[in-house]
Formats: sequence, structure tokens, C-alpha cells
Amino acid sequence: MVSTVKPARRPVVPYFSSGPCAKRPGWSPKNLEGAYLARSHRAEAPLAHLKLLVEKSKTLLGLPPDYLLALMPGSDTGAFEAALWSMLGARGVDVLAWENFGKTWAVDVIKQLEIKDARVLEAPYGELPDLAAVDFSRDVVFTWNGTTSGVRVPGGAWIPADRQGLTLVDGTSATFAQEIDWSKVDVLTYSWQKALGGEAQHGMLALGPRAVERLETYTPPWPLPKVFRLTKNGKVDRAIFAGETINTPSMLCVEDHLDALDWAERIGGRKVLMARADANAAALSRWVARTPWIEHLACDPQTRSNTSVCLKIADPAVARLDKNGQAAFVKRLTAKLESERVAYDIAGHREAPPSLRIWCGTTVETSDIEALCLWLDWAFAETKGELAKTA
Repeated sequence: MVSTVKPARRPVVPYFSSGPCAKRPGWSPKNLEGAYLARSHRAEAPLAHLKLLVEKSKTLLGLPPDYLLALMPGSDTGAFEAALWSMLGARGVDVLAWENFGKTWAVDVIKQLEIKDARVLEAPYGELPDLAAVDFSRDVVFTWNGTTSGVRVPGGAWIPADRQGLTLVDGTSATFAQEIDWSKVDVLTYSWQKALGGEAQHGMLALGPRAVERLETYTPPWPLPKVFRLTKNGKVDRAIFAGETINTPSMLCVEDHLDALDWAERIGGRKVLMARADANAAALSRWVARTPWIEHLACDPQTRSNTSVCLKIADPAVARLDKNGQAAFVKRLTAKLESERVAYDIAGHREAPPSLRIWCGTTVETSDIEALCLWLDWAFAETKGELAKTA
């Protein structure tokens, strides 16, 4: 029986949104006092900060020496679309779509770029497409971690080393929390707002040597907006990958991300970051295992996300409601948590089945996940009690 008594223990930091995500532990606006405000980002000192951000990011990512990294406008979306628009069209394309963002990239490929030789390999929320059906003689577009479904790919073993096409990876909710096999990745993008709890509107674009070769040997047939242009005079514009951004970045946001990178370095780097996300997801999964009213949306434990953990309500009284009824139930449940200031923005994505989505990434403390679980039980009991009264 789930208790209707409010728990005494509250999350210290009640921010479990899947983007923008929680700031790093101990964050304060005072950490931003070194920002170069009202300065040109092309001036010597601000540019040095941008170069430092790129180099620190490359080190923390474990990026191979021959890979490039750039700060891009438009968050992960802008970075990934710059890659799609700049490189696709040279050969056929396979797009993997098992959640909202994969479906978005499929729209880019088929409806915007109008690539005729394109296949979409789909799966419902909670599952992966048949990875064995992917044709790596073609370019392959996919999300490493399905932010809106809680399903991630099982590492990189399914990707051949001798592939002919490029792999273009939206890695925004996987970066710094999941192991990325860079030998299997030609292009990867992510945003500050998910990876380390940074501010929105800034993305990062990593290119391997095969992606650089594509950019320097292929010109797409469509016009490229300025914010997507990665080459100059037929060669990759190396200045973009050394801190000289395509357009003006927020130096306040730059300082904030540098602060997050410094924190990541202090606590032990990428391996520690991944361990923090694993511990958070494990704590949430232990609660799910002992709680009959909730289940993982992701069917296979081997491909469940350790960052954007998506949960569906399994209680029979709720499960038999239609989609609108289930969505209303989730809305009332999450509203109770917000009114108590114990959890903000944990309803599933609007395109996903009615569900909860709890960010377990590196900037969240495991003790806060554990406290949240107590409040989830309380909010469910309260909301179900209200449902029974109206039945």
C-alpha cells in the first residue's frame, strides 16, 4: 500500500528536467564573475576562453587527436542540422527513428533535403529498430540515446569498423554519461544544456577524419545557411574548430560551461561522470523494481538509458484509461510534485506516450533521486485517490 503521508525527506535540488538539466552540485552565479561581458568574442582574451573551452571539452570527451570540435549555434539541433545539411546526399541514407528526435532527423532527410535514396528504420517508443538491418554502405543517422523514450543503443559493437558511409550521431543526452566508441563515430553533436547542465542555445560538433574528408570532397546541391557552413574555399574552416565561432556566442554561457568543465575535471573526469549517472539510474531502477504501479518504458534492460529515464504507469486503474486520461493523470501527478517544490518538469515528452521522464545525468545527486522516489509514491497515491472519487 502506497502511503498518502507526505515524506519528511525532500530532494535538496528538485530539478530533474531532461533539458535544460540541473546545474552541477555547488553551482552559484558567483562562479560566472570572470565572464567577458560587453566584449567582442574575437578579442584576444575572450577568444582564449573559447579556445580553452574547446580544448577542455576534447580532453573530457576523450576525443582522438585527429578529431575536431567546434562550438555551434542553435544547441544540439543547430549542430546536428549543420552536419546533416553539409554532408548528406553523397550516398543513400538510413535514419533510425525510435523516439521524437530520430523522427525529427527523418523529416530533415526526407522532407527538407529531399534525399530520394533514404530509408527510415522505425521502432515504437520503448524499443530499438532492428540494428542488423542497417546498411553501412550508406550514411547512417541516429541518436545514441533516445532522450524521449529512455532507450539507448548497445554501445558501438553493431557498427562495423570498415563501413563505407558516415555515422552521424545525435549524442546530446549520452555525452559524458555513456561510453562513446569514437572509432565508430564520424560525427557527434551535443548541447551544453543536457551534458553538464549548461545554459541553452549552444551546441558542440565533433568531426572525425572521414567526416572531414566528406566535407572537403563533396558539395551538397542545396544552398547552406551561414550558420551551417563548415568549409571555406573547399576546405574545412579550421578556425571554427579553434574557438572562432560562426556567430556570436554568449560569453556568460561560455563562462558557465567552463565552470562545469572545471568541476568535471576536479571530481575525476569522464569515468566519474559516467559512474554518477549509472548510480542515479540504478537508484531509480531499484525503486521501480519494488513498486508495482510503475514500469520502465524501455523494454530491454540492456538498452535502458542512464540519463533520460522514462517510466510508464502500470497500475491497472490508470493503464485502462485512454491516452488522454493517462496524460491527464500524469499532469495532475506532476503538478502535485511541483506544488510541493520537490520535482519540476518530469512529465514525459509531449510526443511520447503518457509517462514520466526523470533526468539521472551526471549533475544530479543520487540522494536526491532516492528522495524523489518517496515523493513519487505519495503523489501517485494522492492522484489515484482523486481518480477513484471521480470514477
